[in-house]
Amino acid sequence: MKKFGNLLFVFACTLILTCCSQSTKNNPNKIRVGTIAGPETSLMEVAQNVAAKEYGLDIDVVEFTDYVLPNQALADGSIDANMFQHLPYLEQTIAAKHYKLSPIGKTFIYPMGIYSTKIAHLDQLKDNAIVAIPNDPSNEARALMLLEKAGVIKLKPGLALKATSQDIIDNPKHIQIKELDAAQLPRILSDADLAVINTNYAMMGGLLPSKNALFVEGSDSPYANIVVIRTADKDDPKFVKLMNALHSPEVVNRAKKLFQGEAVPAW
Repeated sequence: MKKFGNLLFVFACTLILTCCSQSTKNNPNKIRVGTIAGPETSLMEVAQNVAAKEYGLDIDVVEFTDYVLPNQALADGSIDANMFQHLPYLEQTIAAKHYKLSPIGKTFIYPMGIYSTKIAHLDQLKDNAIVAIPNDPSNEARALMLLEKAGVIKLKPGLALKATSQDIIDNPKHIQIKELDAAQLPRILSDADLAVINTNYAMMGGLLPSKNALFVEGSDSPYANIVVIRTADKDDPKFVKLMNALHSPEVVNRAKKLFQGEAVPAW
């Protein structure tokens, strides 16, 4: 009976998502947009209000808690767009999953930072220190590039966005790299000597790049966040309205408050 009940629950959830997806297809002014729970959801909620007032667009915001599900949900039609990732991450996902997804515009650059509860400056880093970084390939490379820029390690030249921990060629402090899910990094910060954390997860853990990071990514970062849709929908005019709402002064002002001026408009 319990197994039958679980099957009914799964069927009901599938039916709800299918109906919601179908309703957006039938309504030219309705969009379901996936975000990661946290500051970006707040930005999308501001855009939601702007879109309704200025463009007659009805946006449903769907929250996720990890980096995998938003692209999966977009590919299977459960949502119509997502806003949570940068281009290197999207390209890596498409290569692995063969999703037919395309970026339609940029939002903000959210600087990745190096954090610690054990030291106040990177020159205090001890030998054999444990350094936690994201375990997805694109953010792993991003974290390693930041550690290199901070002078902690040196990577093989020419790899850039494809670097892995196996590409470290100089490690004067003999640091131990630990790769973990990005969402877990704020929670394990006290167990590591350093953690390299994306801004959205850092803020969810009560950390601010400007106040708490020992080293922060610069504004020249190639990791601007993007809005992504299914490739088949690229000519749908409602997504132009979505981008206009996201680029509105209201959203920019909200980003300034949320990120204390550290969210850099990338358009």
